[in-house]
Amino acid sequence: MSLLDMIGPVMIGPSSSHTAGACRLGLVAHHLLGEAPRRARIGLHASFAKTGRGHGTHLALVAGLLGFMPDDARLPRAFEEAAAAGLDYEFRDVDLGDVHPNTAHIELYGEEEKVTVQGSSTGGGVILVTAVQELGVNFGAFSPTVLLRYTDAVGMIARIASTVAADGVNIAALTCTRQTRGGQALLAIELDAPLSPQALAFLDHWPDTNWVRLLPKLMDG
Repeated sequence: MSLLDMIGPVMIGPSSSHTAGACRLGLVAHHLLGEAPRRARIGLHASFAKTGRGHGTHLALVAGLLGFMPDDARLPRAFEEAAAAGLDYEFRDVDLGDVHPNTAHIELYGEEEKVTVQGSSTGGGVILVTAVQELGVNFGAFSPTVLLRYTDAVGMIARIASTVAADGVNIAALTCTRQTRGGQALLAIELDAPLSPQALAFLDHWPDTNWVRLLPKLMDG
């Protein structure tokens, strides 16, 4: 058992699962968008929908979308901060099926980009991201994570892994999902260290690649 297990995460309350975890889910979308957010549609499932407002879930998600960490003193003022930043948002109750009760589906729009993120707050501020751009993933933001969307082709994963190795970075875990054979695929690679800007640019310029993002580490552990 770690100290975090006993006393919980450093955060603005009241609930680690409904506040700290929700904030980190918003942060995932914030970082993956890659530009200032302008509009958000947030679907709240089960417990998030039923008890979220009383536990600060709505504030925490908006705070994360703005780039605030769970211990940011601005979190209780997230709605006012969103208005000042020009971020419009709407919440709705959704049924996402057989998923964790503390799950949110986020659609986040900037001036040029759109990102969708689905993830769960599993307790103690810990999150599990289960879909990005409507394709399945499985990571918890404990490590820097590269997400790469591309057209499925023979040898793509090997080429990407070789680029990561050439950058001197070790792969901790990897998830790959594709829509259909030869269709769109999404690779999520959890790393021991961030990739260099040069390696990210190299991946981004491949003909079969259409979207690359580096998500920073958001959790200790």
